[in-house]
Amino acid sequence: MDVAPVLFLLPGGEEQNVQETPVIQLIHESAVSRATLLLKRGFDIVFSLISMIAGAPLLLLLYLVTKFSSKGPAFFKQERLGRYGKPFTMYKFRSMHVDAEKDGPQLSSENDPRITKWGKIIRSTRMDELPQFWNVLKGDMSIVGPRPERRHFAKKIIEREPRYRNLRHLRPGLTSIGQVVFGYAENVEEMCTRLQYDLLYLEDMTFRSDMHIIFETVKVMVQKKGK
Repeated sequence: MDVAPVLFLLPGGEEQNVQETPVIQLIHESAVSRATLLLKRGFDIVFSLISMIAGAPLLLLLYLVTKFSSKGPAFFKQERLGRYGKPFTMYKFRSMHVDAEKDGPQLSSENDPRITKWGKIIRSTRMDELPQFWNVLKGDMSIVGPRPERRHFAKKIIEREPRYRNLRHLRPGLTSIGQVVFGYAENVEEMCTRLQYDLLYLEDMTFRSDMHIIFETVKVMVQKKGK
């Protein structure tokens, strides 16, 4: 898969290239301020609460359709690594057949036969990830942050890109600059490429940049560019 061109510029930076793709050279800060982290967490709580309450009818509809569209539970649960590498249970609406990983951990791919017909719809709009608002409310995740990975793949990423450890002090996100600009990865090499964008986010993690990423995520959902 070719790296997609950057869709937007994070505030406060100049353009550079990552693997021949234009990205942003962000202003370096030695650490994210405590005020920024507190504002980010406060926003996560308010945004997830409003989304879950206002979106309750949609969540119920998605639950029912997922439940009766194919054999298996409506919710998919999987262990992911959170802040400081602490494992947590991440929730999604199930988009694959129940035996999708009977042969071990696998990344999804285009035209993946493990994905159900209904699963293709909710993945393209990223509605399969809406239950993660519960993870955000609990404090396992943030609205914006690096993608939560499984231990199996996190080890493989670190072997190739040790800077992945730099993201461990952040809560993983429901969305990220890597998810918006690059999208889903089909192999470890692509995961490492996507990581470069999340490392850039770490350099300029602000409330303003979070709002921009959320706005671009909504565009991805409306345009059905998820996978």
